[in-house]
Amino acid sequence: MNVEAYLRRINYTGSIEPTTQTLRDLQVAHLKTVPFENLSIHAGEPIVLEGEALYKKIVEQRRGGFCYECNGSFAGLLRALGFQVEMLAAGVANRQGGFGPVFDHMALAVTLEERWLVDVGFGDSFLEPLLLDSREVQVQGTQSFRLDEDGDYLILLRRNEGEDWQPQYRFTRQSFGFPDYEEMSLPPNLSRIALHTKRHLLSSH
Repeated sequence: MNVEAYLRRINYTGSIEPTTQTLRDLQVAHLKTVPFENLSIHAGEPIVLEGEALYKKIVEQRRGGFCYECNGSFAGLLRALGFQVEMLAAGVANRQGGFGPVFDHMALAVTLEERWLVDVGFGDSFLEPLLLDSREVQVQGTQSFRLDEDGDYLILLRRNEGEDWQPQYRFTRQSFGFPDYEEMSLPPNLSRIALHTKRHLLSSH
């Protein structure tokens, strides 16, 4: 990975020291420059969950991607900068009040002095990382977020100003790797991924 090229891709000129402030600034920069899209699915292009392939797509081809691609690529950048990163598996909240299967979505956990939930692939959600081990309300602008315990899971909830709390996704605290997500990116599951992507895009409007 060419780190300098990646940083240019996301218009980032700040510190690259592995600190909390750097993590915040990098997430914001990535969200503002790398689009969330599923064009490869509709074009019949193969979904390759591998670091170099994701780098080429997002940095060299200046494309975007769906959650596996955006967060998978971002994980590679963070690791190259010295951050400790784990991939998490999540089920997206549905209109029936439940959640999709684990591996419906990928999020990231980054460990510094504290652990942070990081996500650059979920449409309208938290702009800056959230404290992973806090159960307090975390306010960002006009939105509030919290993480609730649910057995072996944590549930991410969001509340817009003047509205009720709404779940966004439920995730495990187990660390995974690219091979664990591959089944969901095979042709039989591509229609599900496309629907999952549509839910993310609709949530951003």
